[in-house]
Amino acid sequence: MTSQLTISSGQCSDKGRKTINQDFHGIRVPREPQLGTKGIAIALADGISSSQVSQIASQTAVASFLEDYFCTSDAWSVKKSAQRVLMATNSWLYSQTRQSQYRYDREKVYVCTLSALVIKSTTAHLFHIGDARIHHLRNGSMEQLTDDHRIWIAQDQSHLSRALGIDSHLEIDYRALQLEQGDIFVLTTDGIHEHVRTARMAELIVENADDLDLAARAILTDAFDQGSDDNLTVQIVRIDSLPVRDVNEVFQQLTDLPFPPVLVPRMLLDGFTVIRELHASHRSHVYLVQDNESGQHMALKAPATDMQHDQGYLERFLMEEWIARRIDSGHVIKAIAPSRKRRALYTLTEYVEGQTLAQWIIDNPHPDLASVRAIVEQIARGLRAFHRLEMLHQDLRPANIMIDGTGTVKIIDFGATRVAGVMESASPGTYQDILGTEQYTAPEYFLGESGTACSDLFSLGVITYQMLTGKIPYGVQVARARSRAAQSRLAYVSALDAKREIPVWIDDVLKKALHPQPDKRYQELSEFTYDLRHPNKAFLERTRAPLLERNPLLFWQSTSAALAAMVALLIVFWPR
Repeated sequence: MTSQLTISSGQCSDKGRKTINQDFHGIRVPREPQLGTKGIAIALADGISSSQVSQIASQTAVASFLEDYFCTSDAWSVKKSAQRVLMATNSWLYSQTRQSQYRYDREKVYVCTLSALVIKSTTAHLFHIGDARIHHLRNGSMEQLTDDHRIWIAQDQSHLSRALGIDSHLEIDYRALQLEQGDIFVLTTDGIHEHVRTARMAELIVENADDLDLAARAILTDAFDQGSDDNLTVQIVRIDSLPVRDVNEVFQQLTDLPFPPVLVPRMLLDGFTVIRELHASHRSHVYLVQDNESGQHMALKAPATDMQHDQGYLERFLMEEWIARRIDSGHVIKAIAPSRKRRALYTLTEYVEGQTLAQWIIDNPHPDLASVRAIVEQIARGLRAFHRLEMLHQDLRPANIMIDGTGTVKIIDFGATRVAGVMESASPGTYQDILGTEQYTAPEYFLGESGTACSDLFSLGVITYQMLTGKIPYGVQVARARSRAAQSRLAYVSALDAKREIPVWIDDVLKKALHPQPDKRYQELSEFTYDLRHPNKAFLERTRAPLLERNPLLFWQSTSAALAAMVALLIVFWPR
């Protein structure tokens, strides 16, 4: 590139005559290398006035888009990256409404419109759901680029036909536009464009060309003066300079990143020095590398060359980086964004110096209950970070859990993770193969069913059982049980052992967590971890010794009193 993409922008938002502002807007201009690889993102959302919580939806939609888009793989197209982010956000908003006690109350649904713009290189990419609008101003002529997703029932009565969070399925309008220097884009909510003509907007922008914030304020004021009774938001973006790409750059953007070569110690790759190999399998290779600029140690994961023609695998490999960047938890391995342009396909994460839980189990064949609880609770906190974002890990096993030198537990490897609302393009719907490891996979997956948070909990239950007993609860029987009838015959083997000091009530906790039917397991991770420390009341009542054993004197006193009462009643009511 001989020059860089630069823009000028102006923004203005106000609650207008409403009591609160349910609009939300934002813009993110990253530094290189993300400016070149991901571009600039602009987003505007409008909450629906009939909902009292819609402002939460609009804020979440914009914040998620501006954050999560830049977490997607550089190897993905803008369209693919943005659509995946929006589908995940839609799924999350929809689930918030469905899980709420007010899910049937139209005044408390998490719904909003969203219009977004990604400017990358010399192309503008538009994404639109709802009735906010994106306009394009070029050479004094202003054109509306989006269609309103609104159905009019009468002259003064209408409703949205499409919006974020309104349904589990999301349909997104997409359009790409080649840019010219000086192009201006104007994003508005309906409180603006229903009261200000496009010609008037263009006029005010030209009058305030040196201060786009002032231009946005002028448009907002004009809408208010024209009687707008809605929230008011305007965003203006002007293209000040465009990058110049040569033929080689255009070709590179249209091709996938190449696989890196097999790496050996001291080899250099994109400014990283390979120190040693950490792990190798037929699917991937993980290396300890050092960033030559910062000196920081990182873990570099590269796909195995044998997998280069497996589109499903490559799709999941690229998803891992996005997932790791989205999750912010001390118990989930952290992704590291490259500070330089990548010339090969790989991902970077923090380097955890320690051992896998699989090795820990080998080194600690008879662990104390306190150590097991501490590990399980940290894994559960990491899993909750996944579940809060409508993600399922789906491959929780000791080899995918690291314990560092301080005892901190971190979940790693997200190759099987499912993100709600995101469909794998290589294989829509479901995969034929089980992505997790069979011994730790919940029974419902073997019936072809979709997993839930209870499926991850089952895997955690298997790990807990294994740490305490050194064995797998059902052995290989779960993987063989491919029908409901077969699963109903699965028999839980007690964790109690004369050689191990395990409280009886702990076995009861494990039995519930490992129930073949997901609806009969714990429904929350917090319930499971709580019961690992506190005997469940239901268990105590069920196992409580009879009164005769606990207090023989009280038993006979009560029995005598009951007999005396019966004798007295017989005397009173005996026929004479």
